[in-house]
Amino acid sequence: MSTRPARNPYARNRWTFGIGTIGRDMQYTLISMFLIIFLSNAAGLSDREFGIITGIIVVLRVLDAIIDPAVGMVIDNTRTRWGKHKPWILFGAVASGLLTLAIFANSLHGAAYIALFTVIFIFWSMTYSLNDVAYWSYVPALSKSQKEREAIGSRGRIVSLVGTFFVVAGYIPIIGALGDGTLHDHRAWVIYTVIILIILWAGQSVTLFGVKEPPDLKVESTRTTLRDFGRALFHNDQLLCVAVSMILFMIGYTTTTSFGTVYFQHVYGDTTMFSIFAIVLGVSQIVSLIVFPFVTRKLKRRQVYLGATVLVVVGYVVFFLAPTSTMLWIGLAGILIFVGQAAIQLLMLLFLADTVDYGHWKLGRRNDSVTFSLQPLIYKAGGAIATGIVGFTMLIVHLNDAPDKLILSGSNLIVFKLAMFGLPLVCILIGFLVYHAKFTITEERYAQIHADLVARGQLIDTSADQGE
Repeated sequence: MSTRPARNPYARNRWTFGIGTIGRDMQYTLISMFLIIFLSNAAGLSDREFGIITGIIVVLRVLDAIIDPAVGMVIDNTRTRWGKHKPWILFGAVASGLLTLAIFANSLHGAAYIALFTVIFIFWSMTYSLNDVAYWSYVPALSKSQKEREAIGSRGRIVSLVGTFFVVAGYIPIIGALGDGTLHDHRAWVIYTVIILIILWAGQSVTLFGVKEPPDLKVESTRTTLRDFGRALFHNDQLLCVAVSMILFMIGYTTTTSFGTVYFQHVYGDTTMFSIFAIVLGVSQIVSLIVFPFVTRKLKRRQVYLGATVLVVVGYVVFFLAPTSTMLWIGLAGILIFVGQAAIQLLMLLFLADTVDYGHWKLGRRNDSVTFSLQPLIYKAGGAIATGIVGFTMLIVHLNDAPDKLILSGSNLIVFKLAMFGLPLVCILIGFLVYHAKFTITEERYAQIHADLVARGQLIDTSADQGE
């Protein structure tokens, strides 16, 4: 008589966790990539005011990123009947959503606009961090299996890409349809923001009510002290390695994507092609994430990272040299870059999750939220630097509030391309070299770490329950 494998009672987490990412990434993409476009087109700022606001964003995001680990400490020390993650996911989603609306609804002028923007942006960054750290630090709590984490992470990234490219591909036609047909209509930006927030709150509700956490921890860890906090961050050498690689990658990736609209408007000369380009890239990324679990059955993660980096490098070179008389080479370059980028970003998430177990094994404490607090820190720091690069490049090549049909040429075009492609490529390559030289948590070493934690009684082995 044949026996059927035990049903995994936590299988639904792969989707109930993943669905929660759709609105979160729409919200984050709107702020990180297109706030600078809104400020340039619809906020009515002078060059001086635009430069001041750009500087404020850069400084505040860097300062806010520095306190993100403290946010992780707060979450790690939370004890409620709903666990430590869900209360902060809820609060962060509601508060950051309302503050996002306030950023785009700000209708003041001059110094008053700048002052109000600064205050709102500070609180937006803090509340978004609470949601982001609590959300992604859930991944290592949902499974201790690398393969199950890949399943959870890949689905989460797939759904997040749907959200991201709804904004990337849809913001030009949707804002145009909601307003006067251009990106200059302030009211259209506000309505578009409201649409995103409705999706954000609906998606987060699925996670809050649908995720079931397995009882992997043998004993609930004691409260995290300042000393524990410091050790979790600075004595975990593998975490520091991932952090350096990740921030270099995010600086490169975010800089290039933030220039996307500007490239199609002032280099290619047709903004309508940007939405088509973005859809193609979104599909490429989703395909990359769908095949990721199948690829990792045949190749080690280190080999996958190398292959993905090669694709990105070739894509950047092709994009830099691509003529603007046809979309063929531009489209090919974009596919190569974003297929590789999707795999690298998922790998970074999985590397972070592995460093939680490594820190538990090495330091005797499990600080998943402190560890994952480096993710928003990295995204914010990378986004801040990218915003600075984009904003100041636009000022250098005279694009702030420029005529829609202005096409860059000569030295301005060279400066623009070096900022969009050259600098990001250098960052991405250095990030890979850091990982290759210093990251040592291979699949075999992770299995030994997990076995040691189970043997010590610090983890319950739930692999049978999860169908592994």
